[in-house]
Amino acid sequence: MDSANFHILMQLLLSGVIAGSVYGLIALGFVVIYKSTTVVNFAQGEIMMLGAYFCYYLVVTHKIPFLPAFVLTLVFSALLGMLVEMVILRPMIGEPVFSVIMITVGLATLLRSIVGLIWGHDTLPFPSPFGDATFEISGMVVSPTEAATVVSAVILFLALFAFFRYTKLGLATRATAFDQRWAFLMGISVRKIFSLAWAIASVVAAVGGVFLGLMGGLEPNMSFIGLKVFPAVVLGGLESIVGAVVGGLLVGISESLAGGYLSGWFGSGVKELSAFVVLLIVLMFRPYGLFGKKEIIRV
Repeated sequence: MDSANFHILMQLLLSGVIAGSVYGLIALGFVVIYKSTTVVNFAQGEIMMLGAYFCYYLVVTHKIPFLPAFVLTLVFSALLGMLVEMVILRPMIGEPVFSVIMITVGLATLLRSIVGLIWGHDTLPFPSPFGDATFEISGMVVSPTEAATVVSAVILFLALFAFFRYTKLGLATRATAFDQRWAFLMGISVRKIFSLAWAIASVVAAVGGVFLGLMGGLEPNMSFIGLKVFPAVVLGGLESIVGAVVGGLLVGISESLAGGYLSGWFGSGVKELSAFVVLLIVLMFRPYGLFGKKEIIRV
């Protein structure tokens, strides 16, 4: 491989890692909720989008500096997650899983409509606080916003991993996910754990949404990235924090490489299809995902 082709390959890999960092953040939201409540939240993309628009509203409309606006966005997203859990999901405890999933699908449609009514359907440029200048790393071009995205993702990944592994609340959350009845009998407030899980998932999604908006602008259709990320969640394993990270990176890199090398042969749609091809190949050999745990049912 000559130097020019090697440079192109490395730039595509870097672009994939940057996109995969955002995918991993959104995938984390899926995992946190499923890990705690065994609910698959198909409104995760819309919660991400609403957080991004709220931050945009504070920065552009009210001229609040980015950092305070970002903190306020995280608070807003946490409260939104707890409100959704208490008002919409809590009454569905004990109902069939399909009904709960359809509730999240309906919530996704509602949030997407609200954003469209308030901010319209045009793409809104989100001014980056990091500036527009770029810099090079070993010949690869990186913007400060992209670098901040990767750094923020790594910090959140490590923080959540430590939370679930080493804190009492994290252990209580894992116990609740394992068996809600026994967790309740051990004195764990299952309802508080559910609210906490939705709050954390909403905050993580908002972080991903804000950085996604900074890199590409805001539009209501950005919420559909939640469906694009779902293969990353299944790929890594529905209950694995590490799996969400790896799955997000694999999806981001596969999309970048497919767009760079295969779009000329098969059209631009191959980029969107690549994640599902990778998912299909992995699940053929690892039906529970790369880091999922095989369930053994004894009869």
